[in-house]
Amino acid sequence: MARKLSSDKWLFTITIMLIMFGLVMVYSASAVLAMENNGSPFYYVIRQAVWFVIGLVAMVVLMNIPYRTWNNRVLIYSLLAIHMLMLAAVLFAPKVAHVHRWFRVGPLSLQPAELVKFPLLLYLAYHLARKQDQIESFWHGILPPLVVAGQIAFLIVIEPDLGTAVMVIAVTIALLFFAGMPYKYFGMAAAVILPAFYFLVMNVSYRRERMFSFFNPDSDPNGTGFQIIQSLIAVGSGGPKGVGLANSIQKLFYLPEPHTDFIFAIIGEELGLVGAIVLLIGFLIFLWRGFRIAWKVQDPFGQFLAAGITIMVVLQAMINVSVVIGLLPTKGLPLPFISSGGSSLLMNMMAVGILLNVSQHAN
Repeated sequence: MARKLSSDKWLFTITIMLIMFGLVMVYSASAVLAMENNGSPFYYVIRQAVWFVIGLVAMVVLMNIPYRTWNNRVLIYSLLAIHMLMLAAVLFAPKVAHVHRWFRVGPLSLQPAELVKFPLLLYLAYHLARKQDQIESFWHGILPPLVVAGQIAFLIVIEPDLGTAVMVIAVTIALLFFAGMPYKYFGMAAAVILPAFYFLVMNVSYRRERMFSFFNPDSDPNGTGFQIIQSLIAVGSGGPKGVGLANSIQKLFYLPEPHTDFIFAIIGEELGLVGAIVLLIGFLIFLWRGFRIAWKVQDPFGQFLAAGITIMVVLQAMINVSVVIGLLPTKGLPLPFISSGGSSLLMNMMAVGILLNVSQHAN
């Protein structure tokens, strides 16, 4: 039995710092929009602060629950079933912005596609810990997690939300790679995933147009290319030091929803290259501490759980930043801890709470 230590202070500190920074930037990016649409410049930041308080309570509770509690087949499969039922039920909820993604709970909203990542990570850690000696077996080691992740991704795609579905598959494959999946299975996975992705993009008009605009945004500067063009203008306008906090021009109804998926563009504009690099260093510290925990914990379930949480947060941050600077097609993925969005913030803080508990058992 590994000796029990205190929680990783570096990880706790960088998480809180990222969230505090996010609250400042959500207010800066959304104040004008909130005043115009909701009559108060504090509308979005107050909502985010409420979710932060809820998430902080959840994080503290989870960091004090031994992570081995979650290593329970009945509990994991029950959580998976409940969250997949939520994914199915949300399809019958009223549309918000033309999609079925949210449940309304009073003034707040819940996004099941974000919350389902929690039981998925538990399942992946449980399965990989039990099947370590069969990771080279396609039928026993590889196929079961791909089937579970595929079912979740399918329910998310029909909301529709292709970006989050891609994220679910990407995290699953990344964790399988971490567990030692043979390279030959990457080719097999690609042979299934790439044609499916092509079909989902090219047979849906707005996705197809978005893909074309990724390669040539100027072909439709007032349509599908508008968002990425405005994002690149924001990032480029910041220069080395930025135009100053709260002084963004692109957030003044040029860049759509600047406080959510494209908040990194406002960070680049207001705080410049320096501010953007500092933020990325924050995620690098998170990556370092997360993998350090996974390396040092003795229990395989704890190792895969810590690695999965770290991969989920950092990979989503990488994808979000890549979209904002034009390296990937536009996807609706928030920047973890930073973007406005209660379900995303809650999910990530819960995951960090579990990661902090795993760190207590690292040797």
